[in-house]
Amino acid sequence: MSILNPAMESIGRDERKKLQSERLRATVKHEYNNVAFYRERMDKAGIKPEDIHSIDDLHLLPFMEKNDLRDGFPFGLLAVPQQQIVRIQGSSGTSGNPIVTGYTENDIEVWTEMAARALAAAGCDDKSIVQVAYGYGLFTGGLGLHQAATRLGAMVIPMSSGNTQRQLIMMKELGTTILCCTPSYAIYLGETARDMGILSQLKLKGGCFGGEPWSEKMRAELEKLFGIDALDIYGLSEIAGPGVSFECEMKSGLHINEDHIIAEVVNPKTGKPLPCGVTGELVMTTITKTGQPMLRYRTRDICTLNDVPCSCGRTTLRMSRLAGRTDDMLVVRGVNVYPGQIESVLASVGGITPHYLIIADRRASLDNLEVHVELTEDMFSDTISQIQALENSIASQIKSVVGIQADVKLVPPRSLPRSEGKSKRVVDKRRL
Repeated sequence: MSILNPAMESIGRDERKKLQSERLRATVKHEYNNVAFYRERMDKAGIKPEDIHSIDDLHLLPFMEKNDLRDGFPFGLLAVPQQQIVRIQGSSGTSGNPIVTGYTENDIEVWTEMAARALAAAGCDDKSIVQVAYGYGLFTGGLGLHQAATRLGAMVIPMSSGNTQRQLIMMKELGTTILCCTPSYAIYLGETARDMGILSQLKLKGGCFGGEPWSEKMRAELEKLFGIDALDIYGLSEIAGPGVSFECEMKSGLHINEDHIIAEVVNPKTGKPLPCGVTGELVMTTITKTGQPMLRYRTRDICTLNDVPCSCGRTTLRMSRLAGRTDDMLVVRGVNVYPGQIESVLASVGGITPHYLIIADRRASLDNLEVHVELTEDMFSDTISQIQALENSIASQIKSVVGIQADVKLVPPRSLPRSEGKSKRVVDKRRL
């Protein structure tokens, strides 16, 4: 494990604040002068660029949200002439205009640097063989980790997602040492390799897994399957793709690349900033991005921030694993239910795997919540009465945490759908 850029990743807090403040002032001025949409929003709030002296004034700036990108589609939020945009990344979303972000050459360079730091923290170097099993295309995962691995001089296998049998053949024959994909797909790859009888022949040493929330229980299963360190990585196309933050070998939070990004946590309802250690909505501000800067972008992700320097030597803020999203919340019988609450219960239960599905439905005009969870192979062989007792125990624990009764159904191993991309863990049939 190594620190790619000690000068920035281990910089003193006062020096970092000075750098961030300089870059924030320049970014706000650049955005105000070149993006009519945000200039109007600042004017409406009574804020001018000269009112922003340091990062202590960040809270004065108005938020940006995902709908702003939809409303500005395709080029309404660009802060540079369109000719300077060298790549478009984004996601299609589920309704309305797509979410797209324009990247300049500078933006690609910044993103590559951040993602390379993440891979370096996972042990990647010029002797590594990196298999990228994230999707390529508008989704930032594939290209983001590809360009980072190239920066480090590693050999890259650009597999993209899917075609599991071929993935494993390439992994075995080419001697892949670093795997990059969603954690749910990594587990699927491991299970399939075990079924094929080739798991012990793989040469994996580490991996960067992200693109979806995942638990410590999933980490434990991944590490047991492959015998590797499984590290989390976070990103979003609106900010910079994978590499916005990443775990080190200490696995005690994701280091935020603070020389490029300022992170806040705010109250999801009021928008008021919250102190470190308090759970809220993650808000991010880019301070080196030129093509489409994002000022106080509400990610909708729920986490906490930690400002205590890590024992790895990095001094950057760390964000916790995601506890869910504000827009993933289910309202069942008038109660707010976050998938992360249910996952936290399941993580402490023995005899089950990390694979689950939450289903909200309506029966006789009343909301109903079901939680399907896979049993382990050992537990599956137990008696029906033992399995029912475990179902009742889990249901009781969920009720104590969430506040409502859920129907828990323990299902056979590997019976829940597997995904070759992001895993779908919540189905709201009331919307179908």
